[in-house]
Amino acid sequence: MKGSPLIPCLRYRNAPKAIDWLCSTFGFQRQLVVPGDEGVIQHAQLALGNSMIMLGSVQDTEYGRLMKQPDEAGGCTQSIYIVVADPDAVYAKAKAAGARITIEIKDEDYGGRGFSCHDPEGQLWNVGSYNPWNES
Repeated sequence: MKGSPLIPCLRYRNAPKAIDWLCSTFGFQRQLVVPGDEGVIQHAQLALGNSMIMLGSVQDTEYGRLMKQPDEAGGCTQSIYIVVADPDAVYAKAKAAGARITIEIKDEDYGGRGFSCHDPEGQLWNVGSYNPWNES
């Protein structure tokens, strides 16, 4: 199997803008984007290395009713961690792109360096050089 069998799924009110933001800020690549009517994204797959996220527009569908946006839930109920080689460079890009930094960049006691931020729609992203897959 290519890639990870675990694929986070997100919903955005403005999915086209979110796709642009995630690609320019974190380096995701559009693998598949299925547009719908009136700017809706039915389904999108964004790849980053061997990993992927799937996302789409907030819609009143069977699946859509199962998910709440961070502002509807009173905050995030999950987050995604991205392993990067240069967290300081990604931090600078995220800050310049309007991310709300929630934990400033710092060296971690368990190894690596990283930060946490919210994207423009409030999803929580953690970015750092700590790679739990590396053997000690």
